[in-house]
Amino acid sequence: MTAETHLQGVEISAAQFFEIWHHYDSDGNGFMDGKELQNFIQELQQARKKAGLDLTPEMKAFVDQYGKSTDGKIGIVELAQVLPTEENFLLFFRCQQLKSSEDFMQTWRKYDSDHSGFIDSEELKSFLKDLLQKANKQIEDSKLTEYTEIMLRMFDANNDGKLELTELARLLPVQENFLIKFQGVKMCAKEFNNAFEMYDQDGNGYIDENELDALLKDLCEKNKKELDITNLATYKKSIMALSDGGKLYRAELALILCAEEN
Repeated sequence: MTAETHLQGVEISAAQFFEIWHHYDSDGNGFMDGKELQNFIQELQQARKKAGLDLTPEMKAFVDQYGKSTDGKIGIVELAQVLPTEENFLLFFRCQQLKSSEDFMQTWRKYDSDHSGFIDSEELKSFLKDLLQKANKQIEDSKLTEYTEIMLRMFDANNDGKLELTELARLLPVQENFLIKFQGVKMCAKEFNNAFEMYDQDGNGYIDENELDALLKDLCEKNKKELDITNLATYKKSIMALSDGGKLYRAELALILCAEEN
């Protein structure tokens, strides 16, 4: 079955949802935008008509919002609000614990317990299991394993079998995902290390909130196209959620600002 055929379904399975996303995010950048988004809207309408199904209220609202927009952009979270996907899988995209960047960072810090800078399949499975339990949902271990494998395939952009911070951040709504902005200002390892040492003014091996404030202000000034200085407080709050009691160590800040492994 093709992605277009899946759109005709009354209920879409987790595996079918992945196939739909993979098909329409044709450039693999983690978003549907431009022609990708317009193709999806057109084929969604055609598929529903062919199946003798009306657009759901969610679909109608989505078409009204994005149908005539050439600069629209959606992520996986937004797609999950539109398609009639199996209920338990949808919970991951409607999770109250992941509604803001700050909440997401705190969640990341909890599950990246070894501070490796990524979440492996077992850590991801624990994360998904906890989300379901918070929603008072119990599922069989085999189903949880299936969901874990699908989420890995969906988010693992570099296919290394584990999720980096920016990859898992696609669980956030597009407008909340401030990490998208920082993708354009990442530094090479040498540049990042020099910056860390410059802003760690007292040389104690970590950056505190005031030092981070100075760093972010300078980044905003140098990268006005990518970063909005009016969002400085949000950036700072979200990044400090990675800190250890107000101490932001090199490895944690590198997740945001370093394009290479140190």
